[in-house]
Amino acid sequence: MFREYAYFSSYSDTMVAHARNIAERLIEKRKLGPNSLVAEIASNDGYLLQWYHKQDVPVLGIEPALNIAKVAVEKRGVRTIAEFFGRDIASQLAAAGERADVIHANNVLAHVPDLNGVVAGFQTMLKPRGIVVVEAPYLKDLLDHVEFDTIYHEHLCYFSLTALDKLFRRHGLEIFDVERLPIHGGSLRIFACLAGAETISDAVKSLLAQEATWALKPATYADFGQRVIDLRDKLVEFLTQLKSEGKRIAVYGASAKGSTLMNFFRIDGRLLDYVVDRSAVKQGRYTPGTRLRIYDPSRLEYDRPDYCLLLTWNFAEEILSQQKKYRDQGGKFIIPIPHVRVA
Repeated sequence: MFREYAYFSSYSDTMVAHARNIAERLIEKRKLGPNSLVAEIASNDGYLLQWYHKQDVPVLGIEPALNIAKVAVEKRGVRTIAEFFGRDIASQLAAAGERADVIHANNVLAHVPDLNGVVAGFQTMLKPRGIVVVEAPYLKDLLDHVEFDTIYHEHLCYFSLTALDKLFRRHGLEIFDVERLPIHGGSLRIFACLAGAETISDAVKSLLAQEATWALKPATYADFGQRVIDLRDKLVEFLTQLKSEGKRIAVYGASAKGSTLMNFFRIDGRLLDYVVDRSAVKQGRYTPGTRLRIYDPSRLEYDRPDYCLLLTWNFAEEILSQQKKYRDQGGKFIIPIPHVRVA
């Protein structure tokens, strides 16, 4: 599935700016320079490592998608190995002297079937004072904001800090700091090191204590399930009413989460007209299951549907800004999560 992949991180201005921020921050804080090495697992098209590369910090991307790794090398000059990361690759790299001061792993752990192999690989490839920086959607935000559409075939795990802490400790690593981020509907950014190399922050201790009140309680998840059903009923009712009034409804975002929502809610061509997406890789294709054709977002400006269902709601601010002309023409966006609203 990941040897040819359709998601290019650089199509999102939000992701590129987010990546630049953490890169510049770590260059300064960790005193990174020409003798350092920054590696990224699932490095995509070089959207993150490019910021280190531009400041002459050596980089290494490890990206299994052949089509995307090629873009990283040819377009951004980011040295990239087109392989899946795990124990074996980490051992080979470490034996060749490729030990990292920083290892990034953004939005990849959720996709990994061999979690133990990947985290063991982190431990193998780190320098003694090196750190691992992982970003992953946060389970608490998923539950609180009814983000059920992030539960799909690519995602095998949904992480609390409690689970990540146990996973990393199993392989001689400790999470010494944690941050909560708004990106992707709410994420955790954890900082890990070899056991004993850093002092564990109060932020880690506090969040683990908070999770003890909900993470292992079955009622937490039963309540989430009911709220998903309630959301489905409200959105389908709203779209059905608009259609009965003769309104035309397009969709923005041919995303995996969008396919999950449309298929589970059984929203298809009976209510929706077509889909637009900024990624040229997806344009001209069709949405899985619902068979809606995907076009360039410029179609909204000349076709002028009355409403546009925003399925990439995690980039709502960016997309609403990009679509100012469509909105000025009277077009409106329906944002379905965490509750149905019109913008």
